[in-house]
Amino acid sequence: TYLGVMAETLPLLEKDADGARVVRGGGLRRMLSFLGPGFIVAVGYIDPGNWATGLEAGAKYQYELLFVILLANVMAMLLQHLAIRLGVFGEIDLATATRKKLRSPYLWAPMWVFAEVAIIACDLAEVIGGAIALKLLFGVPIFFGILVTVIDVIVFLSGIGSRNFRLLEMVVVGLVGIVGACFAIEVFLAKPALAPMFRSMFVPQMDVFRDRHAIFVSLGIIGATVMPHNLYLHSGIVQNRKDLEPPRTSVSFATWDSTIALFLAFLVNASILITAAAGLHSKGTRDVASLEDASSLLDTALGSGAGIIFALALLASGQSSTITGTMAGQIVFEGFLRLPLEPWKRRLVTRSLAVVPALAVVCIYGPGSVNEMLLWSQAILSLQLPFAIVPLVMFTSDENIVGIGNQTPKLVATLCWVIVTVLVALNLWMLVMQFAYGVDIL
Repeated sequence: TYLGVMAETLPLLEKDADGARVVRGGGLRRMLSFLGPGFIVAVGYIDPGNWATGLEAGAKYQYELLFVILLANVMAMLLQHLAIRLGVFGEIDLATATRKKLRSPYLWAPMWVFAEVAIIACDLAEVIGGAIALKLLFGVPIFFGILVTVIDVIVFLSGIGSRNFRLLEMVVVGLVGIVGACFAIEVFLAKPALAPMFRSMFVPQMDVFRDRHAIFVSLGIIGATVMPHNLYLHSGIVQNRKDLEPPRTSVSFATWDSTIALFLAFLVNASILITAAAGLHSKGTRDVASLEDASSLLDTALGSGAGIIFALALLASGQSSTITGTMAGQIVFEGFLRLPLEPWKRRLVTRSLAVVPALAVVCIYGPGSVNEMLLWSQAILSLQLPFAIVPLVMFTSDENIVGIGNQTPKLVATLCWVIVTVLVALNLWMLVMQFAYGVDIL
C-alpha cells in the first residue's frame, strides 16, 4: 500500500538503538521532516477544474469573486487540520473510520460511492485539462488527447511512486512550482489594478450574487478548492509522520505544513482569476468558452508566449493532480472495501471511468463542450463535500476515536458545522433552481 511505501522513504530520519524512526536535530530540522503531505494535498487545489472556474469568474465578474477563493481556502485549511487530527490522534484515515463506524453496508456503501464519484469528477477535470494542454502544446486533437491520459500516470506511479515516496513528493512539488512560476509571469504581464483587486479579495462584493450564474460559479470555486478526496488523502498520508514527535507536536507541525502549502495554492488560484480579470475582462472579453480559447485570448491580450506559458502550466497541473488523485483513490478503496489494490490498477479504473463520459460528450457535442463539462464536474464536487465533511467533524469530536482530550475544540467544530450548513443550503438551492424550476444557472 501507499502507507507502507511512505513509511520507508521519509526524509531526515535516523534509527535509534531499538530500530525506531527518529528525527535528530533542532526544531527547524524536526519541522522540515513533516513537510510533504501538505504539498501533496495542495496539488488537488490547483487542478484544471480550478482553472475553469477561476477563468470564468475573472472574465465575467472581474475581481468580484476573489473573496470566494479566499474564503474557500480558509475553509480548506480548517478542514485539512481536522483531517490531520483524525490521522494523528485517531491513527486512522477517514475512509477506514467511516467504514468502521457505519457498520452496516447500507450505510457505508453509499458513502463509498459518493467518495468515488467525487474522485471521478476530479479525474474528469484532469482528463480534459491534460487533453487541452496536449492540443495547445503539440496539436494533439482533443479526442486522442483524452485517450493519451489513460496511460499518463500508470507507468509513472508503477515506477517512482511504488519505490520512493520522497522522490514522488519532490516531483509533485516541482510540478506545482512550474504552475506557480507560470502564473507569476502571467500576472506580471496582465498588470492588474491593485486597489480593486485587494478590495474584492478582503471585502465581499454582495451585489454580484444578484446574478444566479455567479452563485453557480462560486459553488464551482468552492467545489474545486475544498475537494472531498483531499480529506481522505490527508488523513491517510499524515499518519507516516505521527511517530516522529509526540501527537500534539505532530499535529502542530503537520498543520504548519498544510497551511503553508494551501496558502501557496491560494496564490495560484487567485492568480488564475486575476489573470483573467486583468487580461480578459478589462479588455472587453466577458466569456471564456473553453481553456483553449483562454490560451489564445491571453496570447492576444498579453502578448506572444502568454498562451504557451498557460498551456505549460495546465499540463503540469493536470499531471500533478493525477498523481495525488490516484493516491486518494487508493486510500478510499482500501479503507472502505478493505481490499489492497495496486496503484496502476486503481489509476486505470478511475481514469477509464472519467474517460468514457469525456469521450461521449466530445463525440456528441463536439470539443467546444468540454468547458461546460469542467464547470459541472466542479459543481458535483461541491455536492459531494457534505458527505466527507460531516463524518470528519463527527469523528474528530468523538473521544472514542481521537482519544480523551484530543477532540476538536468546540469553536472549530462549530465553524465546521456552519460550513456544512451553508454548503448544503447552496447545493440544494442549485439543484432546485436547475431541475425543479428549470432555471438555467449555467
